[in-house]
Formats: sequence, C-alpha cells, structure tokens
Amino acid sequence: MTKIDFYTGSEDKLRTACQLSHKAVQNGVRVLLHTPDEAVAEALDRLLWHYPAVAFIPHCRSHEAQASNMPVVVGNRFESFPHSELLVSLHTSCLPFFSRFERLIEIVGEDAEDVRMGRERFSFYRDRGYEMRHFDMRKQTS
Repeated sequence: MTKIDFYTGSEDKLRTACQLSHKAVQNGVRVLLHTPDEAVAEALDRLLWHYPAVAFIPHCRSHEAQASNMPVVVGNRFESFPHSELLVSLHTSCLPFFSRFERLIEIVGEDAEDVRMGRERFSFYRDRGYEMRHFDMRKQTS
C-alpha cells in the first residue's frame, strides 16, 4: 500500500518539490513530479536546472525518450510512467493513479484555499487507511 507524506506550510511549492526530489535522488529513489498543467511543468523544469545551486538534478519531461533512465521526471498528463517509486503531487486534488506508486508526497502551501484542499486530500487518504506522516515546513525553518 502506498505510503503518504504531507509537507505543509510550504512558502514555495516548486522549490519544496525540488528540495524533496534532490533528497530522494541522493537516497537512490526515482521521482515523478506531477503538475496540474503545462505552465507549472515548464516552470518546474526550469527551476530544476538551477536547483540546488551547487549541483544538478538529472531530469526530463515524461514524454521524452530518456524518461525511463532519468532519476527525476516531470509530467502533467496521465500517460504511462517510467517507474512507480515516488510520486510528488503539485495538485490540489487526489490523483487517480497515486496508488500505483510506493510513496506519495503531497505538498501544501500556506494560502487558505490550498490548506483547505490539503485537508480534504488528507481526509481522503486517512479514511481509506493509508499510512501517513506529516511534516510542518514552518517548524523546520525556525
């Protein structure tokens, strides 16, 4: 069963996604970063070229031929995915295919609507018996 981690209080959800991807790759875990639309996918792709400042996270878009060999893949469609290790969702609703992944990370920002939608997703997973952990990013920076 998929293990789910919620990261709440993110000041910048794209940077948080990069940070968590970098950590996962360092631990040998492959990542699918799933975005709600093409504009967010493009912004995340650009950010990954410069994050972290002293390293590089090898990545590509999910429709590219080399996706099956990349540690980080960025996608925004419901196409076939090159692995089922870690899904990082930047959506406000639950993804219908999340359960095919070993682990799911949900990132929740600071604005009221994002927090409300995050609580709905948390309840959805909890009510179905998924193992969940919560990390408050505001406590990590203070």
